[in-house]
Amino acid sequence: MPRILGVDIPMHKRVTYALQTIYGIGPKIAAEIVERAKIDPDLKASQLTDEHIAAITVLLQNDYVVEGDLRRELVTNIRRLQNINCYRGIRHKKGLPCRGQRTQTNARTRKGKKITVGAIRDKTQRRVASSEKEAAAAATAKKK
Repeated sequence: MPRILGVDIPMHKRVTYALQTIYGIGPKIAAEIVERAKIDPDLKASQLTDEHIAAITVLLQNDYVVEGDLRRELVTNIRRLQNINCYRGIRHKKGLPCRGQRTQTNARTRKGKKITVGAIRDKTQRRVASSEKEAAAAATAKKK
């Protein structure tokens, strides 16, 4: 498997698609890299020579922000938003969508599994909860 910037790219795919496994490289940038490195786009990743891999690596290191650097940059941007307490930063802290999506319904990916609050369905549990509430109220009444 060819290794570029610490990422194993799949051997059985064409170069343009194999490069897209690197974080931060999409279809457009992958095609641009293949063109600038003067590599035949029909080549499979397993057919890449050491010179081709070196050319791709040099291009990626000099002209693009990818992998760890890009991830680090995104994390620092989100942390900055949280520190200045802007709207988007607050939404990130609370784990809610930041880009205007509705949250009354949907938004389950961001909010996580649904948690029911306040509704006790089982009658025996409801009785236990109400007796505990009455006992707490009686205790506070005795203190006064």
